[in-house]
Amino acid sequence: MQHLVEDKRVQGSASPTLLHPDFHRRNIYVSAEDPTVITGVIDWQWASIEPAFIYANKPPDFADQPEETVETILDLDGQEVPGRSKKELKDASIRCQTYDVYMKAYAPKVQPARSLDPALFQLFHCCHTSWRDSATAIRHALVELFACWTELGLLGSCPYSPTDDELERHIRDYDDFKAVQQLKQWLKVSLNTDSDGWIPNERWDAAKDFHRAQYDIFIQTAKRPRKWKRAAKMT
Repeated sequence: MQHLVEDKRVQGSASPTLLHPDFHRRNIYVSAEDPTVITGVIDWQWASIEPAFIYANKPPDFADQPEETVETILDLDGQEVPGRSKKELKDASIRCQTYDVYMKAYAPKVQPARSLDPALFQLFHCCHTSWRDSATAIRHALVELFACWTELGLLGSCPYSPTDDELERHIRDYDDFKAVQQLKQWLKVSLNTDSDGWIPNERWDAAKDFHRAQYDIFIQTAKRPRKWKRAAKMT
């Protein structure tokens, strides 16, 4: 981090900036008569002045870049379940592009960081996301920084230099980390919820039953001998 903060690009992307740190659909109130009219924004308790790059690559949930490219996704047992329709994917793409345009127009201090390689800032993001993403995500940020240190034009050599054994162990850990993230993303899409798991009251019973059924499938999958052997080997 001491090496990174001396880089002119990082310094130029660190302008003190105040933005809502948890800006997403659940915190935005709109008019019942006209949903294009915002009547209030809540959940400001974590608002603080941060370096601009902290906000650069974290779009709100309504502006997420759609990841699905097909109309169906697979459940944990390999069966197809309905995914977002083509119209929904198109709408999500439009929202993502619109958000990008508005950020350029109304949050110009964030733009320098948005145009740079995220590897320059990822380690700083880990300072306030490690509680959620674990040490594996921090290590991955370090590994990526090590791999592209020269390509990024950083001076000297990367202070973090993992051994081959450490890299091999990290690859295994990161595979498991990605599997967990994919499971979370699949549940978000399948349950039509956000990362916090909020469900409207009218859909609660159906979502609860679906979640329980998928949880049972997951447990049965985890109990298969091949999975346990792999876990034991990794341990």
